[in-house]
Amino acid sequence: MSQFTNVSVVKQANIYFDGKVTSRTVLFADGTKKTLGIMLPGEYEFGTAEKEIMEVLAGKVDILLPGESEWRSFDGSGSFEVPANSKFKLNVHSVFDYCCSYVAE
Repeated sequence: MSQFTNVSVVKQANIYFDGKVTSRTVLFADGTKKTLGIMLPGEYEFGTAEKEIMEVLAGKVDILLPGESEWRSFDGSGSFEVPANSKFKLNVHSVFDYCCSYVAE
């Protein structure tokens, strides 16, 4: 899906790591939410409260998921899931454009 319809967007950005990671929250009528974001090159670690499905829209990034020892590489496309209540690491090589879906379990 390249476009969302009938949604609300929270005006204030989510800003992390001194502005190197930013996102906007998109709210859907059914109560679900997604964030659309950009990460500049660098190394980051994030924690999750809910399960997250991250869709790679552009950029080159390596991901280390919880419980795994091998980094997964993405170059411009793909997706990965992060369990609720966990942490994951990212090594961003070029501007990383993403869509994150939050899944209540």
